[in-house]
Order: sequence, then C-alpha cells, then structure tokens
Amino acid sequence: MVNRKMTWFDYANIVFLSVLSLSMLYPFIYMTAVSLSDGAAVLRNEVTIFPKGFSLSTYKAVLSDINVLRGYRNTILYVGLGTFIAIALTALTAYPLSRKGLIFGKSVTLMIVFTMLFTGGIIPTFLVVRSLGIMDTIWAMVLPGALSAWFLFVMRTFFMGIPNELIESGKMDGLNDFGVLLRIVLPLSKPALATIGLFVAVGLWNNFMYALLYLRSENLFPLQVIIRRLLETGLLTGQMNGGDEDMVDQGLKFTTIMVGTLPILVVYPFLQKYFVKGVLIGSVKG
Repeated sequence: MVNRKMTWFDYANIVFLSVLSLSMLYPFIYMTAVSLSDGAAVLRNEVTIFPKGFSLSTYKAVLSDINVLRGYRNTILYVGLGTFIAIALTALTAYPLSRKGLIFGKSVTLMIVFTMLFTGGIIPTFLVVRSLGIMDTIWAMVLPGALSAWFLFVMRTFFMGIPNELIESGKMDGLNDFGVLLRIVLPLSKPALATIGLFVAVGLWNNFMYALLYLRSENLFPLQVIIRRLLETGLLTGQMNGGDEDMVDQGLKFTTIMVGTLPILVVYPFLQKYFVKGVLIGSVKG
C-alpha cells in the first residue's frame, strides 16, 4: 500500500468538514446542556456546552404530562403501522414493475413518473381523504402518504439487480409470484427495505401537517403536535419552580425538542449499515 502525501487541499478539506460538522452538532449539544441545567443557570446565561447545576426537572415535567405520553403512544402507533403499510405497498408495486414482460409495465411506470412531476396539492388531497371517510382516524395519518413514487423506484431498481436465475429457480420449485417475493426477493432486499423504512419512519415521526389537516380529536394528536403546542404556549411552565416562567421557559422548550428527537436518533445507528448500502445500490444502478 502506497502512502499518499497529504496536500494543502487535504488539510483545508479536513478543517472545512470539521467546522461544518461542529456547526451542525453545536445546536444539539447546546440544547442538551440547557435541558439538563438548573433553571437559574439558564436564566443567567451561564450554559455553553456543559450543563450547569444538573437537573432533570424539565424532563420530569414534560414526561409526566398526560398529553405528551398520549402523543408518544399515538406517534409510535403511526410510525409502526405507517412504516409497515408503506413497505408492503412499495414492495408489492415495485416487484411486478421490476419484471420484464409485464403487460403495460412501461405505461404504468410512465404514469407513476407523472405523479412525481405533477401533484394535486393539499386541497385535492384533503377532499380525497374526506370522501374516503377516514377524517379524524388513525388511517388519515398513515394512508395519504403510504406510497411514494421515489421510494418505489428505489426498490424497483434494487429488485432489478437480483439475478433472474434465483427467481426462475424458485418458480421451478413450485413457488408462485407471491412466494418468490416473500421467500427470495425480500430476504435479499434488507438494505433497500431498511433504507426506505428509515426514511418513512422519520417522516411519520416528524409529521404534524397531516394531524393539523385531518385530525380533530386531541386524543389522536401525535407527539409533534403536542411539542409544537408546548413550544408556542409554554403550557407546562406554570407547574415548575413556583410558576417562574422566565426561569424555565427556555429549558422547557429545549427539553421538548430533545424528547421529540432522541427516540429516532437512538434507532438510526442500528439501521445505519443497511441504510448506507441501500442508498448506494439504489443510486448506482439505473
């Protein structure tokens, strides 16, 4: 192995990427420090990157609120159910489109491409959801965006890379198309499934627009809507430190952001190896 000499460009690139990474990490580190600091230290603006007067009072207040707990329950339900439906619909649509000889396959593909370029918009989508009778139900949160044309083509590209000999051997063993998909294609497509699943799960976790449009009952609100309300109104501040709102307002807001962000960050490392591989494969093959 030949050791290449470092050039000025390499050093400049390292410095630039390091500064860029720190600029992205610092807000997260700062919010973490403020959320774990004592309210008086936050008020005196003494917190930088390390907590001052370690305290979990804001976390106790946020996590003890019944609305936050209900929002967590609803969001986990939407993420789990929505991700499963999205992956199932995407796989069931992408597999036949990836097979050569599908009748009207090119026409269907062109119609799907058309939906990537032209969309109906919010009002037509709202009218469709209302006409289906799923307003103010969990289905309004998981069905409108269940099938993405972009994810469909990523999975279709991945399926096209699976050797046709494997599929033919499965059919020779007596498997039908569903059997081939479930027993051969999907087990070989874990990177693509993990990639699409992660994107869908993050989108559902952060989704509050559908809740604002389609939900009316507070019992169905996801966590992001609850957090948005807390950030705008400071609903919990009166429960802390004898009602000194100025002292805890900033800490409370940062705590609600951390509460809404940490779960999805914890899941990401477990899917990272599949995520990177799935993105690269979907981008290289055309």
